[in-house]
Amino acid sequence: MGIFILRLVVVALMTLAGYFFSPFKLAPYFGALVGFVLSVMIIFLETKIRQNQFKVIWGSTVGTIGGVVLGWLLGVIYQQVAKDTATQLFIRAFFLLIMPYIGFLVGSRKYEWLDPAYVFGLFKEKSDGRSYKILDTSVIIDGRIADICNTSFIEGTLVVPQFILKELQTIADSSDPIKRQRGRRGLDVLDQLQRSSQIKVQIVDYDFPDIQDVDSKLIELAKHMEAKIVTNDFNLNKVAQLQGIPVMNINELANALKPAVLPGETIRVYILKEGKEKDQGVAYLDDGTMVVVDNSRKMIGQTVDITVTSVLQTTVGKMIFGRYNENTK
Repeated sequence: MGIFILRLVVVALMTLAGYFFSPFKLAPYFGALVGFVLSVMIIFLETKIRQNQFKVIWGSTVGTIGGVVLGWLLGVIYQQVAKDTATQLFIRAFFLLIMPYIGFLVGSRKYEWLDPAYVFGLFKEKSDGRSYKILDTSVIIDGRIADICNTSFIEGTLVVPQFILKELQTIADSSDPIKRQRGRRGLDVLDQLQRSSQIKVQIVDYDFPDIQDVDSKLIELAKHMEAKIVTNDFNLNKVAQLQGIPVMNINELANALKPAVLPGETIRVYILKEGKEKDQGVAYLDDGTMVVVDNSRKMIGQTVDITVTSVLQTTVGKMIFGRYNENTK
């Protein structure tokens, strides 16, 4: 309501100014009309500016100014090819019109190119030999990234885009208690990462308004920043790899760090429940790896030694198959 009243005051004052100080020697009523029209145009421009993010306004402004300077320089240079004055003026007018237009379009669409913080940060990162790693929602909620960073195994800068923060906030505000808990856990993990002295976390404002899907935005941002994506999302992992973007998958790292078990080895497990097949039991290792044990249903609730028969590597982890031999009890 306050901004509406302020706009009315501006329109009234501009109209009065046009009436009492008529421009171009116009009659007072025409001067008032000119003031009214100009004030309405300014307010319309103000509403459009309010609808855009600051970085878009900054980019379009810098792009337009750069276009004016470049257009003036090109006009001065290329007017030398013309001999008559009319052609020279046309060439200068052409560059002074077309270059600011191009600068405005480039600045509003590719505003990140003109962000001094990004440009300086990019050179700084390269000179320091560091790299960007963009976190997605799944890896933040998972939480293991904080423990990995505390071990100093990850170098460079962790990048969290604003659209990922918005997605986390949406999840944290969900009416579903499980989703709400997951979202709040993700925000806690981010807070823990920012407090850590082992890693640098950077929140970036870059967005891609023409792209609605969050995963597609992550891929475009990774291309733009020449960064790696850190994720637990299997589909995002595959799509990013198909487009040539390096991906760090926490699940794959965890699977790689699991102890190697070879066929023929003997391991000790606790038979927790029965399996799907006849006389089959199921156990789990300390790291969560499932162990399917033949000839062990009657040993449920006991710890036994089994012989590993095979190991199956899947996209979600390992499955170990073994056999219980009563003679080794």
